[in-house]
Amino acid sequence: MTDPRPGDAVPALIGPVEVVGAGLIGTSIALVCRRLGLEVVLRDTSDENIRTATGLGAGRVVTPADRPQLVVVAVPPAAIPEAIVAALGRSDAVVTDVGSVKAAPLEAVAARVPATDLGRYVGSHPMAGSERSGPLAASAALFDGRPWAVTPHSGAPERAVALVEQLVLECGATPLRLAPDEHDRAVARTSHLPHLAAVLVAGRLASAPPEHLALSGQGVRDVTRVAASDPALWQQILEANSEAVLDLLAEVRADLDALMTAVAADAGPDLVEILVRGNDGTAAIPGKHGGPARPTRSVFVSVPDHPGELARLFGDAGEVGVNIEDVHIDHDPGRPVGLTELVVEENSAERLLAALESRGWTTHR
Repeated sequence: MTDPRPGDAVPALIGPVEVVGAGLIGTSIALVCRRLGLEVVLRDTSDENIRTATGLGAGRVVTPADRPQLVVVAVPPAAIPEAIVAALGRSDAVVTDVGSVKAAPLEAVAARVPATDLGRYVGSHPMAGSERSGPLAASAALFDGRPWAVTPHSGAPERAVALVEQLVLECGATPLRLAPDEHDRAVARTSHLPHLAAVLVAGRLASAPPEHLALSGQGVRDVTRVAASDPALWQQILEANSEAVLDLLAEVRADLDALMTAVAADAGPDLVEILVRGNDGTAAIPGKHGGPARPTRSVFVSVPDHPGELARLFGDAGEVGVNIEDVHIDHDPGRPVGLTELVVEENSAERLLAALESRGWTTHR
């Protein structure tokens, strides 16, 4: 982490902003900057991505005459170091990247550029995304309320770090400063390992008999959702952060051995201890806006599969002043209804149930 240095002025984000890579993240950042009235220039090896992003109003095609204030590198992980080096070489702009691994790109860039140029590079990583990819999936609201790591190295001046943090704030996200290697350990635990767990569970479904899959409920959908992400992209991510990921996988392997032993031996107390540890880990996840998690309860409602019914349900919940924290929908394959799970604060659940039942909704306690 860097500290402010005497005489370091914090610059305003006035643009132009150059975005290298007009995919989901890059185009989303460009849309935010355009909403702020900043000039945005786009660079991508894919003509189709450029056409789509410019058509969405995310900016215009870069020209040799452009002199950006900030360059955002949003390319696939394997291409990040080369793109950072190129960006540092063609202008005097501050350069950030939004890759999900920070230590390895920094090491690669530091080996290729002078220290004076390296000082203009400040890594970052928004904890936002989607199973979808490409500019058509982009949204200016993608980062709202999300944490966004900023990972300065020891040679980065405060003014460069502050400019990147200003971009984060303008995108509606919350900046969190971390050292690059600490960031990589953190995302291995909170992002990369969960993705691999989802992949392993989903992989058990690929050859399952149809009659088994017919019993799929919301639980398996929740656990496996992220496994639908781009395998080529995740190969690059995991290879770039292999050391941190392997450390955690070794811990999970030990936990899995202990779980198998407990189940095989009918070791009730040992099994309960493992299950309780899962409860504790779930409770440790921060709640909304990074605050402490509040106790919640699920309210289940049968919703007819007709246009407007879900909106009516949300409207009824809003009329009684209950905020919906999360929602899940489990479609019943045998009936034209869906079971909608509304997650609300625990002390609001009974009031919501009573209000919905009085409005004719079928609830399940």
